[in-house]
Amino acid sequence: MSASGPPPNQMLQMLDAADFDLLRPHLVTIELVRETVLDEAGAALRHVLFPHDGTVSITVSLSEGQTIEVAMLGRDSIVGGGAALADGIAASDAVVLFPGTASAVEIPAFRTVANASIAFRSLIIRHEQALLARAQQSLLCNALHPVEARLARWLLRARDLSDRETLALTQETLAQMMGVRRNAVSLVAHELQRAGIISYSRGQIEIIDLRALEATSCECHAAVKAHHARLFASR
Repeated sequence: MSASGPPPNQMLQMLDAADFDLLRPHLVTIELVRETVLDEAGAALRHVLFPHDGTVSITVSLSEGQTIEVAMLGRDSIVGGGAALADGIAASDAVVLFPGTASAVEIPAFRTVANASIAFRSLIIRHEQALLARAQQSLLCNALHPVEARLARWLLRARDLSDRETLALTQETLAQMMGVRRNAVSLVAHELQRAGIISYSRGQIEIIDLRALEATSCECHAAVKAHHARLFASR
């Protein structure tokens, strides 16, 4: 962590220097290792995370084994903040999707800073509002929009968080995150590749034509980004 300012997490960077200084002594940089389960639904949180890069997938599962992603979190997010201020129990699973680093803070220290700083508490509340809006939009999208638009939306969000045109992804992972069959993802990915929008090889997707991908996506990606921007327009 730089001694001159917050690490590259947008939530931390929104804090004034005095508020960040309350949190700074408790932050520890950790590695986000691909496929690591950070939190399990119904289990006590170990810490709250402020990702610097990499992404964390928030998923819900049924007893039969089906899993679907409700949000993808990264450098514009907090992982576990709302639950930490409530009962400290994770409401969903959190799994590392793309590797990176994050600032971690233990639950007691997180609560102490939240109690001491109105600005920090406000930031957490606004973040939870943004997360709820993202989950609601995802639910709407999954229910009403075709797989092609949903896949485009998912890839745009992943690109936003990684700043990379090439994403290490398998079709199995995409299908699980989107809650669809693998052959549905395969067919759509093939059509997008034929149109020159993406290039897909085993375990890797490259975005070739960003504008065309945005045009293929449904309105949900832009709607969530606009809502996030409104929530955090003022500090």
